[in-house]
Amino acid sequence: MVDETGSTHVARRFGAWLRTPRGIGLAVWGVAFATFCLTQGVPLDRISQTLWILGALFAANLGRPARSQVRILTDWIPFVGFLVIYDYSRGIADKLGVATHVTQPLAAEKALFWGGVPTRFLQEHFYDPTQVHWWDVVVSLVYFSHFFVVWIFAVVLYVRSREAWAPWARRILLLSYAGLITYIVFPAAPPWYAAREGLIGDVSRIASRGWDAIGMRGAGALIRQGQAQSNDVAAIPSLHAAFTAMLTVFVWPMLGKVGRTLMVIYTLAMATSLVYGGEHYVVDVLIGYVYVAVVMLGARWWERRRAARTEPVTEVTTVGA
Repeated sequence: MVDETGSTHVARRFGAWLRTPRGIGLAVWGVAFATFCLTQGVPLDRISQTLWILGALFAANLGRPARSQVRILTDWIPFVGFLVIYDYSRGIADKLGVATHVTQPLAAEKALFWGGVPTRFLQEHFYDPTQVHWWDVVVSLVYFSHFFVVWIFAVVLYVRSREAWAPWARRILLLSYAGLITYIVFPAAPPWYAAREGLIGDVSRIASRGWDAIGMRGAGALIRQGQAQSNDVAAIPSLHAAFTAMLTVFVWPMLGKVGRTLMVIYTLAMATSLVYGGEHYVVDVLIGYVYVAVVMLGARWWERRRAARTEPVTEVTTVGA
């Protein structure tokens, strides 16, 4: 009886919430987004993602003063604008005339693993060109999560607290541009590229092949199309691995033991998927983690220094002065 009463209470509260402007707006947005994904596929490009994100934020903000809706635009448009600039710059970073480093990352990988290459080892033991296994599906799901988990978290943070969102947005931009500078100065080739040059034997680019096995060929095709148009020599640092690790570090204080364990598993799964899929060396992943440490420490230092400058100064009067 207690469970039924509790369930009824939750259902009534949810029903009441659905009748609010916010509930109605989010329900309409959810139906529209689901319909779009089923008919057009999951939006992966920056502009489409931004439009859907803004739609969700406006829906979640219904019923509040108009100025809060305007603030969504003033907060998110500059943020996304910097990311669009990053996307464009990352796409042309390999066309600036700097020689691509193919042998150096491979040499570093072999030095780390006593002459072996983990990508080659994993594909030799687990990759079957004639059959898609369950782990290929998991690899594709984990790899694909990079394109939306970071942004879902940003939306959730913003809805809960604009003050909590700003540090996360700041870290996203810092990490993105730190990676961009490296791509320009040190364009590095991933394992599949080195294999194409005949340096490490047979290595295939297979991070998205699992989508076909679950009937989502469109999603796999979109990812492969994006890969074909992206910068092929943006391997160091691995921002796929870095963003996942940064998310884990950022949410760590907010989680309990189970949540922290799941985030560690997710971080390791992303790293494994990237290496197995031929997208990155282990060295690329580890360098990505170093970038996360630098960005997190640098951002925290700047935020503390800014907070100290803005704290009101209390005037102390000495007795008898």
